[in-house]
Amino acid sequence: MKKNNRVIFISSTGGHLSELMILKPIFKDYDYHIVTEKTGSTKSLKKEYGKRIHYVILGIRTKKVEYVFKVILNTIKLLGLYIKIRPKVIVTTGAHTAMPLCIIGKLFGAKLVFIETYANVYTPTGTGKFLYKYADKFIIQWEELREVYPNGIHLGGAF
Repeated sequence: MKKNNRVIFISSTGGHLSELMILKPIFKDYDYHIVTEKTGSTKSLKKEYGKRIHYVILGIRTKKVEYVFKVILNTIKLLGLYIKIRPKVIVTTGAHTAMPLCIIGKLFGAKLVFIETYANVYTPTGTGKFLYKYADKFIIQWEELREVYPNGIHLGGAF
């Protein structure tokens, strides 16, 4: 394990988390932490990852007022987590849950690796569109997305 290479892997729950967990074989090479939303389906990760898994509040964007407060609370929690861990790199597959940590990380000098979702062949995600200009490595899973992200790195699909 590379002790001086602290990495936070962060994503929303669901498909974004499934794509992030494809990277599991490389976790052991780093002093890593995983961040996702706390749901019934993600609680079980605590058994496998112990103190390396961290949860934020699930934010459902259809409840606008409630969502704003959850984003504020999550941002405060993510700032504290960032200060505690001091990652050199943040790796994310999106979506909205990851945005505050990505912004915090860039402000403090962390490298950002964004992996655009496999689900979008022709259209960019909102998170991808925003983070494209800030990511140190921007990975696309479809060559077709090169029209949207000309500097994206195409490594093929994760699935």
